[in-house]
Amino acid sequence: MRYLFQGDSITDCGRGDYGNPYATGCGYPRLLEADLMAQDGDCEVMNCGISGNRVVDLLARWKRDCLNLKPDVITILIGVNDVWHEFGNHDGVSVPLFEEVYRILLRETFAALPQTRLILMGAYVMPGPATTPDWDVFSGEVAARREVTRKLAEEFGLTYVDLQEAFDEAQKKFPAQRWTGDGVHPTAAGHEVIAVAWKKAAGV
Repeated sequence: MRYLFQGDSITDCGRGDYGNPYATGCGYPRLLEADLMAQDGDCEVMNCGISGNRVVDLLARWKRDCLNLKPDVITILIGVNDVWHEFGNHDGVSVPLFEEVYRILLRETFAALPQTRLILMGAYVMPGPATTPDWDVFSGEVAARREVTRKLAEEFGLTYVDLQEAFDEAQKKFPAQRWTGDGVHPTAAGHEVIAVAWKKAAGV
């Protein structure tokens, strides 16, 4: 079974060698690699997350970094940079365009890899230095893209992982600072939250 994790810096998490999909970084893909490799003797885990990516960046590299790798299971976590980039660079991706491009990704994947399972993880946000100053707009815009992701998962019959729900639940135990350094990027404990939520939703 070949697993591929796709997304932005949350997935990337310092994997470094972008030419080597087996460099899994130090975040939730690495945690899941440990679990999956311990359970399955015929298992490969790949990470093609790239820091800073928006959904349009995924589309630009989808054939090279996804379809050509022929994974059995693809997990996608994207959406926060589609919001965040608008604050800094005025280079975000609107909700309608986010949905349109994401739909193209899914359609192209099913056309090329009809037997592949897709798992979509919803973007999340927590209070932190990067998010609190514009909290209402930031959290609202991320929620809009999360809802698109949920809708597409339902439309295509895919597994959906509600990471916002997972982190909201985690914050009942410890404050946001335990789970994220800036409101977006997880701590080690935050990556564990993602890994646990993925395993629960994926049924592995």
